[in-house]
Amino acid sequence: MSASLKNTFLKDGVTAPDAGCSLAAKLASVAPRPVTLADTGLPATLLCDLLEKHLFEGGVLTLGALSRRMGMAGSLIEELLNFMRQEGRTEVRPRSIEEQGLRFGLTERGRQSAMDSLARSGYIGPAPVPLDQYLLVSSKQTVRNRKVTRAQIEQLFAEVVVPPGMLERLGPSMNSGKAIFVYGHAGTGKTYLTQKLTGLFGDEVLIPHAIAVGDTIIQVFDASLHKAIGPGEPGLMLSDGHDPRYVACRRPVVITGGELGPEMLEIQYDAATRQYRAPLQLKATNGVFILDDLGRQRVAPEIVLNRWIVPMEEGRDYLSLGTGQHFSVLFDLVLIFSTNLDPLQLADEAFLRRIGYKLRFDPLEPLQYMEIWGQVCALNGVAHDPELSDYMIKEFHSRFSVPLLPCHPRDLIGIALDRAAYMGEEAGLSRDSLRWAWENYFVRLDG
Repeated sequence: MSASLKNTFLKDGVTAPDAGCSLAAKLASVAPRPVTLADTGLPATLLCDLLEKHLFEGGVLTLGALSRRMGMAGSLIEELLNFMRQEGRTEVRPRSIEEQGLRFGLTERGRQSAMDSLARSGYIGPAPVPLDQYLLVSSKQTVRNRKVTRAQIEQLFAEVVVPPGMLERLGPSMNSGKAIFVYGHAGTGKTYLTQKLTGLFGDEVLIPHAIAVGDTIIQVFDASLHKAIGPGEPGLMLSDGHDPRYVACRRPVVITGGELGPEMLEIQYDAATRQYRAPLQLKATNGVFILDDLGRQRVAPEIVLNRWIVPMEEGRDYLSLGTGQHFSVLFDLVLIFSTNLDPLQLADEAFLRRIGYKLRFDPLEPLQYMEIWGQVCALNGVAHDPELSDYMIKEFHSRFSVPLLPCHPRDLIGIALDRAAYMGEEAGLSRDSLRWAWENYFVRLDG
């Protein structure tokens, strides 16, 4: 890395931009634009290979188009093109009167070189960020510096019915820097509350389009997971905004459940496209990773948990490429496990000791249940009669020993309103409609 970039960072890898500066200025201080090719931290051969792949895919392109495709300033692209012209790989193409700017295309030698480059790597996108620069930027954006206060927690859950004392446990757990294990019966609100916690992390970070480990390019930015912000890519001027090889996004939130397989936690290589993709935990760096329904995945829970013992201890994750090359990245995320199963059936006590917080979710008290009942009625635009919720508690929950769960008011009221719509009746609740809803909601094994 060049001295001009190194000087941007403090000794511990964290900068302290002026709190009063604009978002654009803050992001630019995190990842300043490369001024020279050396500042990119990438070898010219890799950049030229990527540039000729863009020309191979796009045909004849202007300097501006190549700059946008590569995420690099026009002056740097021009320097690469001059080098490639000297090697006989690119040439200037004629332009019409209406067109502005020089147009560039590949020579026959350049097309052959581009096909060779594509055979080695199918990646065609913005220039990657070298691993060492990425580590500096991700350390500067660490989620560990994002402290949660009691006022923030209370504001976030102001309209949510939460068991007594739960907020006083959730808040500190988010500041601990340790994994969080949430467990309890199905329907006790674990998924809803843990996903609600992600609202605490709405500030901005920079996510690289891709990172380079040696000559291997690994795609990181995932539009299905990362929420880009702002008007779009930074401009093309050297002094304009942050390094455009990064995308400004909200802190990432990755939520996975039963679909999780072991391959999703490792670098994935697609032989058809010849492209590498980052694992889920790398895409969640500087953000939140929620593993919901632990024990229901396509992979045994002990494999998932053992995979993360070392990263949780050391704060680093160790990955490998198909070539056998190994490297490490920061394991900088809020990791939340959620399960309906007995934690001791999923992990031994030695592993559970490594998890800072174990939060148990229990069924509701009657007053909490009735409060949620009223909220669901308001949400559906029907009158709230407290006698009906009291009737459900005494005549059904107590009688059949069914615990009071947060999901029950929503589900039972929804079924009752479905019946009213089918019968052509005015939307509303009655003892008969709620009895019918109960009978169709719960499984009966008594014949």
